[in-house]
Formats: sequence, structure tokens, C-alpha cells
Amino acid sequence: MFSNLADSLDKTFRNLRGVGKISEANITDALRDIRLALLEADVEFGVAKEFVAHVKEKAMGVDVLKSIKPGEQIVKIFHDELAELLGGDQVGLDLTAPGYILLCGLNGAGKTTTAGKLALRLKKEGRRPLLVACDLYRPAAIDQLAVLGKQIDVPVYTPDASEKDVVKVAKDALKWAETQDHTLIIFDTAGRQEIDERLIEELKQLHAFLQPKETLLVADSATGQQAISVAKHFDEAVGITGIILTKLDGDARGGAALSMRAVTGKPIKFAGEGEKLDQLFEFHPNRMADRILGMGDIVGMVEQVASKIDEKDAMKSIQRLAEGKFDFYDFLDQMKMLQKLGDMKGLLGLMPGFNKIKKQIPDAAFDPKRLKRTEAIVLSMTPDERRRPEIIKASRRERIAKGSGTKLMEVNQLLKQFGEMRKMMRSPNKMKNMMKQMGGMPDLGKMPGMGGGGLGNLDDIMKGMKGKFPF
Repeated sequence: MFSNLADSLDKTFRNLRGVGKISEANITDALRDIRLALLEADVEFGVAKEFVAHVKEKAMGVDVLKSIKPGEQIVKIFHDELAELLGGDQVGLDLTAPGYILLCGLNGAGKTTTAGKLALRLKKEGRRPLLVACDLYRPAAIDQLAVLGKQIDVPVYTPDASEKDVVKVAKDALKWAETQDHTLIIFDTAGRQEIDERLIEELKQLHAFLQPKETLLVADSATGQQAISVAKHFDEAVGITGIILTKLDGDARGGAALSMRAVTGKPIKFAGEGEKLDQLFEFHPNRMADRILGMGDIVGMVEQVASKIDEKDAMKSIQRLAEGKFDFYDFLDQMKMLQKLGDMKGLLGLMPGFNKIKKQIPDAAFDPKRLKRTEAIVLSMTPDERRRPEIIKASRRERIAKGSGTKLMEVNQLLKQFGEMRKMMRSPNKMKNMMKQMGGMPDLGKMPGMGGGGLGNLDDIMKGMKGKFPF
């Protein structure tokens, strides 16, 4: 998300930083480029105009113009204003009793999937959610919610297929909920292709009956200007308390996120970045501003990795690496960890500067099929071959290629890269040099958002790792 906007802003600020002395003309030119970049990213015209006016007012200050690094000062002003536009501080859910959460939005925005994602997230936080299907016009939505509930082991109330009264469904669901061990209930409502009176009236009746603490608009971030109109209508109808943006991984523009927060004044509480049920994240305005300006989101990256990787397994792998022990069994463990992390391109996108070099990396590097092929090769080895790769000579390689359904060339390439990696890991000096290229192993306590510090230069990281790892 925001990739086009990030690229445009990077060019503008690079030019600004390169100017020794900032003048009013420099700032005016830069702000014109920024305004165009915002409009091209689908930011609503009025929002873009007001935002640029705020930045200009602060950037024209004497302290900025006469500072040693005025270009950096203006970038800082832009970052702070952008974070403010996105909502300032992160806003959590109000889950005080009775703990009702009502999801609304148009068809196709991902309401039902988001209901499942939200239930799973809250369950992991130690809460006991229930799901209620209130979409009485699309039987597939009821079935979908039931399937999702089964996948995440969350009880789901499903009404009879002939039922048409949504308030009656809600009443019956609350009676059912009394028999369940729960702390909150998520209601998935009906949507339309566009807003109509019948949809709004039905939603008003349901909202009036439930009086939910949270009424969340689920909005597709790729819908652009339409999303702003949708947000206004739903807010006027039921008074939304927050927004969940979906499909952030698929939208290169992202202006809807900037506009909806500004137009409604309601916070963006969560963002969905992927199809998997665990891919719903808290929306942190400051971190999103960092990402838009190419500064990454190390805190978010660490949170995602920590939630998917077992700490004991990770420490065990690190210990073996430190002792210079590494065989294909360890390699398999590493691959399983990578597969747990899911979309590597999305995860690496949280690293500072990744957007600048991502075009240099072939798409095949992020292809999960490639990992599967590599895994198949390793699984076709005997236990002894995995422990002692040096015994894998020509005849064994041919057998492994046939057994894994791959080409001999792929087996040879894997063994060569594995051998190079093994040598490097057994050499303290080589490992030290690689860590130096990577800017040192990051100390989580010194990362941005955790007290300062960082990961080092990403170009150096990629040069240091190129050709060294077979995955």
C-alpha cells in the first residue's frame, strides 16, 4: 500500500535535501509536487489542499529556513502532519460490557472475512468472542462465517435461511449467547453494491436495538474516492466509531486511508494486509507515516515475527549457528519458520529502505512454490545425507532429483549454495563480516519505537546476503 505515493514523495524530498539553502520558492515547488502526489494517490481534493496548507505554514517558519538542515526539518514537519492526518495516536476498541461490535460496509469490502480475523485476534488476546451472521440476503455469507468460525474455533450463530427480520435474528442470537461462555459478540451485517435506503434503514434498526459500543466500517482501501462517500453515509446513518481498512497489500495508491480519517474524524483501528486469518493488524498512524516516507516499520515487523515464530525453536537454531553446527535438518527448521511468516515480500516491506531496492529483487525470490521445491529436494535425501551433505555425490544427486521431481541442476545449485553458507557459518570472521554488512544484529531494545537505533543500510544487507542463502 502507498507504494506510488512513497515513490513520489521520496523523489521530492531527495531533491529538497540536496538543496544547500531553502527558499520560499524551493518549498513552493516541493509542496506543488506533494499535492500532485497526494491527488494521484486518490486523496480527496479538499483533504490534500488543507494538508499542504498546514505543511506550508510550518515549513515557512524562520527556524526552519535558517536551520542547518532545513530539508530534513521539512521532512520531519511532513511526517508529523501525515501522522496527525492518519489519526495521531493508535485508538483501541471499547470492549466494556456488553461488548457488542457491529461491522458494516459494502459488499466486496471483506466484512465477513474481517469478522473472522477480528475474532481470531481478540481470541489470541485472551478474550472469548462469538460471531453472529446478520447478512440475510446472501446465504453464502452465513455459510462463510460458519466455516471461518470452525477454522478459528469460535462459536457462530447462524439464522434459518428463511429468516428476513435482522432484529429478530439479533434477539435470538443474544438468547443463544446466554448459553455460551463469552466476553464479546461480533455481528456481521449485510452489504450492497452501493448504498441504498433499504440497507441503511435495516442497519439503523439493528444498531438501535443493539446499541453497540463499537460500530466499525469495513472499507476496501482500493475503492478510492468512493470510499470517502461510503464513510460519510455510514457515519451519518449509525455514527461509526472506527474504520477497518482491508486489502492494504493490494492497493498501490492508498489515498482512501488518508481521506476517510480526515473526512469522518473517526480513527482507523485495524488494517487487513493479506487473505490469511491472522493478517489483521492494529493501525498505528506514526508507523504508517514512517512506511509512507520509506522509513519502514521495524516494530510492526518484530511483532509479526514474534507472533508466528516459537521463541524456543528460534533460540535453538541460533545456538546451533553460533556453534558452527548446521545441517539439512537445521535447514528444514529454518524453512518451516519462513513458511510460518507467510508473505515475505510484505514482511520485508516493513524494513527501512526496502521500497528502494525491491525492484532489483526478482519476484521468484518471494514465490512460495520455490520454497516448496527446495523443501522437496531436502525431503528426498536420506537421514544420513541430511546430516552429512558432503557424501552427496553424482549418483545420489540424480536419485534426489528424481525423487523430488526437480532437475539435477536445481539439486546441484542447492548443494553449492548450502556449502557456501555452511562454510561462512563455521567461520567466525566471515560471520562477523556479514553481520557488519548487515549493520549488526539488531537489538530489539534499540529499534525505532523501542528507544532508537536501527538495522543498518539495506543495500549493504542485500549485497552481503546475495548468493549466500539458498532460500
